[in-house]
Amino acid sequence: MRNDLANVPPMGWNSWNTFFDTYDESLIMEMADILVSEGYRDCGYQYLILDDCWLEKDRDPSGRLVPSRSRFSNGIEPVIRYIHDKGLKFGIYACCGVRTCAGYPGSFEHENQDALLFAKWGVDYLKYDNCHRPSSLGSELLYRRMSLALRNSGRDILLAACQWGTEDVRKWIRSTGAHTYRSTIDIRDSWNSIKSITEERLMDLEDGSTGCFNDMDMLVAGMYGQGSNPETTSEGCSFEEYQTHFALWAMLNSPLIIGCDLRHLDPSVKALLQNRDLIAINQDPEARTCYKLTCPCSPDAFTLVRPLAGGDYAVGIFNFAENEQQAGFPFWDLGLSARNNQRLHFYDCLSHQDLGTFTECFSAKVPAHGCRIYRVSLVPQLSVNQ
Repeated sequence: MRNDLANVPPMGWNSWNTFFDTYDESLIMEMADILVSEGYRDCGYQYLILDDCWLEKDRDPSGRLVPSRSRFSNGIEPVIRYIHDKGLKFGIYACCGVRTCAGYPGSFEHENQDALLFAKWGVDYLKYDNCHRPSSLGSELLYRRMSLALRNSGRDILLAACQWGTEDVRKWIRSTGAHTYRSTIDIRDSWNSIKSITEERLMDLEDGSTGCFNDMDMLVAGMYGQGSNPETTSEGCSFEEYQTHFALWAMLNSPLIIGCDLRHLDPSVKALLQNRDLIAINQDPEARTCYKLTCPCSPDAFTLVRPLAGGDYAVGIFNFAENEQQAGFPFWDLGLSARNNQRLHFYDCLSHQDLGTFTECFSAKVPAHGCRIYRVSLVPQLSVNQ
C-alpha cells in the first residue's frame, strides 16, 4: 500500500448532506462532470463519494453487497469507470455494524469480503461509519479489522473512519491504520453546529496530521437550508458564516469534502470553495497543527496561527461574537522581539491583496461570525553593514 494516501487532507464531494437517498447514477455522473468542467478537480477536489443508501436492502446468496438496482441500472462499475475516466477518484460508504445508519447491510463479519469487492470495483476511498455494531464490541477492533482488510485487498483505498469521537478515539485511531477520523457528532447546516464542532476541536489541537487527519465532517457551505437530508438540513447560514466555516476547516487540517448541490451554487460560494489561498493552507505539505491566541479585549474572538512550509505562517482571526469586534495579536506571541523591530508582511487570503508590512502587532475589524485570514512572512532585517 502507498504511504502517501493522506500526506495532506483529502478533498472531494459527498452525496450525503444534500441528496440523502435521492441520488442515482445520472446525478453522480453529472456531479463528476461539474467537478471537472467547473474547475473543482483542478483545485484539488479529487474524490467523488457515494454515502449511505447506495445498496439493496440485503446481500446476495453469496454474501456479496448488491448496488441498488433502481439507482444503478447498469451496476455500479460503469459509474466508477466514468468517474475514473474524468481523472477523479471514487469513494463509497460502509459501516462497521450489522447495518448502516440508514438500515442497509453493514460490513460486520464481512470486512474481508467487502474490501476485496471494493478493490475489484476500483474504489479509492471508504467512509466507514459506526452504526448498529454489537454493544459488546468496541469500535477500535472493528476499525482495525476493516483497515487490515483494505490494506490487503490489492488496491490503495483511503480509510475515512466516521467514528463520531466516542471511546477516546484520538488515543487509538492512528494505530488502526485509518487515514482520517471523525471526532465530533454530525454537522448540520447551521452556525450553531459549525461553532460547536469548532469549539470541541479547539480543545485538542495536538492531533490530526499527516497520515491520519482529524475530520470535522463535511462542508455545509452553499447549502443555504436546502437539501433532502433531515439529519443535516437546517436553517442555513449567511455567506459570512460559510466563509468562516471553510476557513476554519482549512486552518485546522480537516478534509475538505463539499456537501452542497454543485449544479445550483451561488457564485460567491463557488469562489470560496475554490479559494486557492485557503486551499493552499489546508494542503500545505508540512501539515502542521495550529496554536491558539486569545484576544483579551475581545473574549469571543481568537487567533489561530499555523506554521507553513518555507517559513510562512497562516494566521486566522475569528469572531464568534454577535457583533463586530476589533481583534488581533502582538507579534511577541508569535516569537518576534519587539526590541529588534522585526516586521511581518501580511497577504489577505480572502481579498487576495498584499497589505504591506507591520511591526509589533496587528488587528482588524472582524464582523460577527466572521474571520480574517492572512498568509504572513517575516521581512528580512538589514544587517548592520548594509
